[in-house]
Amino acid sequence: MRILHIAHQQLRRYGATRVSWAKKLELGLVKAGYDVHAFSDRDVAAFEAPLGLRPVGRHRANRRLLEMAEAVEPDLVIAGHCDVVTNDTLAELRRRRPATVVVHCNNDPLFVPENRARIARRAEVVDAVFVSTGRRELERAFGATGVRLHHMPNPVDPTIERFDASASADLPVDLVFCGKSNAHTDRLALVGWLREALPGEVVFRTHGCFGNPGVWGLDYDRALAESRMGLNLNRQEGQHWYSSARMAQMGGNGLLVFTHADNGFDTLFPPETLVYYRDREDLLAAVLAFHRDDAKRRLWASNTRRFFHESMNATLYARFIVEAAMEQPFSQPYAWLT
Repeated sequence: MRILHIAHQQLRRYGATRVSWAKKLELGLVKAGYDVHAFSDRDVAAFEAPLGLRPVGRHRANRRLLEMAEAVEPDLVIAGHCDVVTNDTLAELRRRRPATVVVHCNNDPLFVPENRARIARRAEVVDAVFVSTGRRELERAFGATGVRLHHMPNPVDPTIERFDASASADLPVDLVFCGKSNAHTDRLALVGWLREALPGEVVFRTHGCFGNPGVWGLDYDRALAESRMGLNLNRQEGQHWYSSARMAQMGGNGLLVFTHADNGFDTLFPPETLVYYRDREDLLAAVLAFHRDDAKRRLWASNTRRFFHESMNATLYARFIVEAAMEQPFSQPYAWLT
């Protein structure tokens, strides 16, 4: 099967990249045995723009995508976060290749109005939509569109989440939080309160906030590799099975992960994996309890890492998206279909 994967490949960041779910999807597609062709819409727009004229570059990028579809003859087009690509272009692609299935994958939260509108707009021209939020919220938001809706998890890949903090009792950082965005959130109030409430014995690093620079690429890898525990604080909590991708990044690297109970991950993850909290006092007590019982920290973190790598790896993730997109029988009981 030939697949055309449209996503931002971060070519112009020259290595200082964010951990990319799109890259994991591409890795998973290749490992699952598919013939994958990548199209990086933002980078093509920049490369095609004469004299830095972005509107011209965007127009040419859409034209290049149609040229690539003609050359590749894909059975499936997966359009990720690719705002340069217009709905008109996807509609034209489908007109030229009526047998090609086109789907949209979206890893951003529904509480951001612009993203909710983006998904609704893509639903007008695609066969199915995959979002990293649970089906309950997806049906409420987009059930009336008639498009097929699927939850997709945040995956891990052993070439990216390659560390295992659960295997070490000797790490310099006890707790880490990485988060830069302040839009649609008040989570930094919780982080600030926790910084003040934790005793000095707990080494707590906050990257990207409180005057500390963000970390990207290898610097981000190192920040996780040297940490025992991590905070998975979404910009807003309470949407079923929604999480920032950092949960997979931390859990897949063997950190003990603290996440809010209202997101319902206790119905997806096995017991003694993620640590759930309901309020700031609850979170403080949990952090201190695991800080003072390192054997328990290592056990729970190891269980989480194993679950991610065995049940939510990029190969399973990619195979699920293809099977669901093509309406094929599922080849196995994916954990997130329960």
